[in-house]
Amino acid sequence: MNPLNQYFSTPYNTAPFSKIKTEDFLPAFKKAITKAKAEIDAIVNNPDAPNFENTLEALDFSGQELNRISSIFFNLNSAETNDAIQKIAQDVSPLLSEFSNDIALNEKLFQRVKAVYNIKDTLDLTEEQKTLLITNYKSFSRNGANLPEDEKEKLREIDKELSQLKLKFGEHVLAETNNFEMLITNESDLSGLPDGAKEAAKQLAESKQKEGWLFTLDYPSYIPFMTYADNRELRKTLSLAFGSKAFKGDALDNQDIVLKIVKLRYERAQLLGYKTHAHFVLEERMAKTPEKVQEFLNELLEKAKPAAEREFANLQDFAKELDGIDNLQKWDSAYYSEKLKQKLFNLDDEQLKPYFKLENVILGVFTVAHKLYDLNFEEIHDIDTYHDDVLTYKVTDKNGDLVSIFYADFFPRQGKRNGAWMTSFKSQYIKDGKNERPHISIVCNFTKPTKSKPSLLTFNEVTTLFHEFGHALHGMLANTTYQSLSGTSVYWDFVELPSQVLENWCYEKDALEDFAKHYETGEIIPMELIKKIKESSTFHEGMQTLRQLSFGLLDMGWHGLDPSNIKDVKQYEINAFKDTQLYPDIKENCMSTAFSHIFQGGYSSGYYSYKWAEVLDADAFEYFAEEGIFNKTVANKFKENVLSKGGTEDPMVLYKRFRGQEPKPEALLKRAGLIEK
Repeated sequence: MNPLNQYFSTPYNTAPFSKIKTEDFLPAFKKAITKAKAEIDAIVNNPDAPNFENTLEALDFSGQELNRISSIFFNLNSAETNDAIQKIAQDVSPLLSEFSNDIALNEKLFQRVKAVYNIKDTLDLTEEQKTLLITNYKSFSRNGANLPEDEKEKLREIDKELSQLKLKFGEHVLAETNNFEMLITNESDLSGLPDGAKEAAKQLAESKQKEGWLFTLDYPSYIPFMTYADNRELRKTLSLAFGSKAFKGDALDNQDIVLKIVKLRYERAQLLGYKTHAHFVLEERMAKTPEKVQEFLNELLEKAKPAAEREFANLQDFAKELDGIDNLQKWDSAYYSEKLKQKLFNLDDEQLKPYFKLENVILGVFTVAHKLYDLNFEEIHDIDTYHDDVLTYKVTDKNGDLVSIFYADFFPRQGKRNGAWMTSFKSQYIKDGKNERPHISIVCNFTKPTKSKPSLLTFNEVTTLFHEFGHALHGMLANTTYQSLSGTSVYWDFVELPSQVLENWCYEKDALEDFAKHYETGEIIPMELIKKIKESSTFHEGMQTLRQLSFGLLDMGWHGLDPSNIKDVKQYEINAFKDTQLYPDIKENCMSTAFSHIFQGGYSSGYYSYKWAEVLDADAFEYFAEEGIFNKTVANKFKENVLSKGGTEDPMVLYKRFRGQEPKPEALLKRAGLIEK
């Protein structure tokens, strides 16, 4: 029997990873798709008149086995992939795309949904039920239900091709990341690097039976080298390798894929009656239109650019004065920024890292969640995982009731993509009177422990952990009836609020004192370091803001206009960056060919949402700061109106219910030091 098609009789109904073989996935998917189709047929062929329960509710609860298998498989494809899994992903993606199109273009099903939608004002529905009805109706119309048959067929073809292109894009980026290695055999070339980075590089070389120190494009290897290595030529080598991923004109090149993706997305939007892909996407976002996004990005650009230009001029002067650098390049950015930061604040990551042992930071984020939301975390060892690195926790509330199962996977390895993300293996929903609790996971790529040191995090990694844990809380505290509206199933420009707001606690004395303790002496982080962390938090904020805005503008450039005549990816990108560029362009580099957020992930026409959510999070945290960062009343309002509600209501309605007003950008601009406090 295929374990994936059974009920998981495991502790807490968790995924039975040790029993699942790679070859189980394809047959399991096929069987689950057949089952899900039968469930849809039962809805369509129900002889009773369409109503909310027999149509909308039945539709939401259909395909649960398929959803579960998909979440397990695609999480593995991101965190523990191999050639066989990638091959299955290529085979499965068109099947899933075809299945979702079968639903989206099912005329009889749409007619049933439409029949209920047409009488919605006469029905006694809760807010959540209204949202489910409207969301489903719009989902059908936005996916072609009102199109004639030949255009529906065209849509199917586009979706199938897009699903394969996105996978291929991601595979190329991962292969390029894994293929590059820089082996250093002369110890003098390591000058400037902290001992921890050297030891990690030595261990990596040994693990591959090599003599010397090995550096890769994985962030825990790449970032320290770019930040601290004195050897400018080697920084250049590493930077060029990182910046030229999938842009070498070889078998792993993504330029044609980028052009195909944007043209197909545009064609799809036109088919559905939208001006561009961005117009299609943004209809279901807080921002609503590309014009509004452009206005938002330009307003921030206007505020940030003068500060960014001042900061860049200062950095140029500093690099010239220190090392006679006449032409500051991208591979100098992190190195001289760190040197200048040390000079101005007498603070560097190496000074801070001893206070941020991974285990302590985990305990710290758990403590913050306990103080705010009365959550308790207990590490448990009877749950299957997909890798020995993965930690598992049982999360309970103050009454001891189960809130969630929580997985945490912290270290880089072959087969795991770069970056950090939150995901789930099982969603929350309420069925037959039972509140099914979610299984939530965060995946990161932090510095591994070495023979002599535990995993010590940079401050940036600390904020990353808090960020992903903020997403995890959104998933864990979900409390909705319907799976499709649960947890992080919210508008994309709202989803980053819970994650980004939690980062603020990393800068607060009352929170830091709970967990920032020296890993050898147990000494609590000194007040002067906390003060410096706060003061330095706005260091180069103008340049950082400009960088984020450049990515948002590039995204809108690809998706907010007709891309039909674009022939040259690099040239188009240069044009999109013209208002935000500080460093000279590097001809070998291209951002778009490795911009996984928008070409593989779900951020197309949505990259602006990081900045949008920063406006929300700064405004929200101002409320916490005014009342006390662990104030239970404010925390409870945030939990009840934001974290538990998922996508059950319009996010602006939820936000105003929490805050009492719409968010204002002033809090962000003040926090960033871009306007006077």
